[in-house]
Amino acid sequence: MRAAPWLAFSAPVGLVALVAACSRSELFSPPPEHDATAPDVAADVPEEPDVFEEPDAALEADADAAEEDAPPMIEETVDICPDAGSTLIYLITSQHVLVSFYPPTATFTTIGTIQCPDPTGTDPFSMAVNRAGIAYVVFASGHLYRVSTRTAVCVPTTFVPGQSFPLTFGMGFSANVSADGGGDAGETLYIATDPMPTPGMPGPSSLGTIDTASYTGTTVAPFSPVIIQPELTGTGTGKLYGFWAPNLASDTAIVEIDKDTAAVTTLTTLPGIFLGNGWAFAFWGGDFYTFTAPGGLGSSSTVTRYRPSDGSIVHVATAPGTIVGAGVSTCAPQM
Repeated sequence: MRAAPWLAFSAPVGLVALVAACSRSELFSPPPEHDATAPDVAADVPEEPDVFEEPDAALEADADAAEEDAPPMIEETVDICPDAGSTLIYLITSQHVLVSFYPPTATFTTIGTIQCPDPTGTDPFSMAVNRAGIAYVVFASGHLYRVSTRTAVCVPTTFVPGQSFPLTFGMGFSANVSADGGGDAGETLYIATDPMPTPGMPGPSSLGTIDTASYTGTTVAPFSPVIIQPELTGTGTGKLYGFWAPNLASDTAIVEIDKDTAAVTTLTTLPGIFLGNGWAFAFWGGDFYTFTAPGGLGSSSTVTRYRPSDGSIVHVATAPGTIVGAGVSTCAPQM
């Protein structure tokens, strides 16, 4: 998500238009009970596999157990990528509610309200999800948390806000590509920074990475040509894409990003799609899904599908709450 203090800001793009374009991030979870108000999923939709380990036993301990004061833990599943068609897009709202979205049926399911111990009491800013089913949520304070997409349990990380780049950033996982083009080379969490050289006025963003083992950050390079406050999504084939606009009154665009150099190589404009005061981005099944809040924070978000294969732009749903982050597994369908 991006706060929107830059109503009058604009920047040059100078990019080549793309006829057939491309993708933001990753994650699985067996869906919890659907809301009574949510539409039923079609009978022929495959069941999502139970790929998550149960939360650490400390989370289930009785109140009088010795472990009751132990910090909650989230175990990652060992069996990854069991069924691409069962993956979901996960969303976080400015109201701290974790929601899943199943693109084939445009179905939302509320998972729960995250209770992250943010020391400054700020709200979620952006989110990405790894293929083991763990969401990474950064708050406006710059603190980074791990969240179970099965239970909404939230635990802090050792990431130090502002250590290598500005406090806030967009996020997305992208699969690594091995040197020989084969095998499982893992995935990397990419971030797009939100510098504010002048209060309320964002500067050019840069591409970076966060090591999710050590929680150290590394800057790759400024985006070139300039793009501002993009949200990111990646794919299982190693692609990385950004969703952005020069200012709140501009049409949005999807760009492809070179992960090694931060070069912005292609551009596809989405006419009539405006960022609003909160936005997110995901790739699933060969299509891009944007989540925008033209009514501002506190309003519902509009879900729009861009299909590169035919160039169609379709409004597919209205999301509950203001969506400020999205994540989808790099194991999600690529076509």
